[in-house]
Amino acid sequence: MARIRLAALISGGGRTVLNIAEEINAGRLEADIAVVIASRQCKGVDRCREAGMDVHIVALKEMPDSQTYSEAITKILDEADADLVLMAGFLSLWTIPQKYEGKVVNIHPALLPRFGGKGMYGHHVHQAVLEHGCKVSGCTVHFVNNEYDSGQIIVQKCVPVYDTDSPDDLAARVFVEECKAFPEVITLFAEGKLTIDGRIVRIAE
Repeated sequence: MARIRLAALISGGGRTVLNIAEEINAGRLEADIAVVIASRQCKGVDRCREAGMDVHIVALKEMPDSQTYSEAITKILDEADADLVLMAGFLSLWTIPQKYEGKVVNIHPALLPRFGGKGMYGHHVHQAVLEHGCKVSGCTVHFVNNEYDSGQIIVQKCVPVYDTDSPDDLAARVFVEECKAFPEVITLFAEGKLTIDGRIVRIAE
C-alpha cells in the first residue's frame, strides 16, 4: 500500500493529530502528515511543531471574508499535495471545493446523526448525551460536506454511558475509541476500500 499524504485541521490541543503521528511512527499506519492548519493559536500548534510538523495558522478574524479564508486553507492544502484532509477538532467553517469532495473526513465525539450540528463539539456533546440519559455513546468518522456533521458515516465506535459519568469521564472513554477509529478510516481510504453510494459508505472486504 502506497503511503498517503495527510493534512490535519485543528483548533485545540492537537491530541488527535499526535495520536495519528504515534500510529505512523509505530509503523501501524502507512501515511505522512504533510501539513497541519490551525484556525487560531492553540496548544495544538506548539505540540505539533514540537513533533516536527509543518504548521500554519489561518485565522478567520484576520481575513476580509469567509471566502478568502476558505481559499487560503485550500491553497495550503494544494501546496502540500494532500491526499486526505483530517478535521481533527477544527471549529471554523472551511467551504470545501469540489476537488476535495470525498477527500475530507471528520471525527465527531458522538454517534451521529444524534448530537451533531453547529455548536455541538467537545464538552457540549458529552453534556448533551448525559442530559438525555443515553446508555451508549461513542464516536463517528464521516465524510465532510458543507453542512455541519451531515456527511456520510464511515465508521462508528460505541462506549457505555454510566449513571456516575461526568462529561469529562465520558469524553475520556470516547477518546480511546477515537484513537482507534481515525487510523482505521485512514487505512481504509488509503487501500481504496471506501465507496460513497448516496448516503451510504460501502466498505470493501
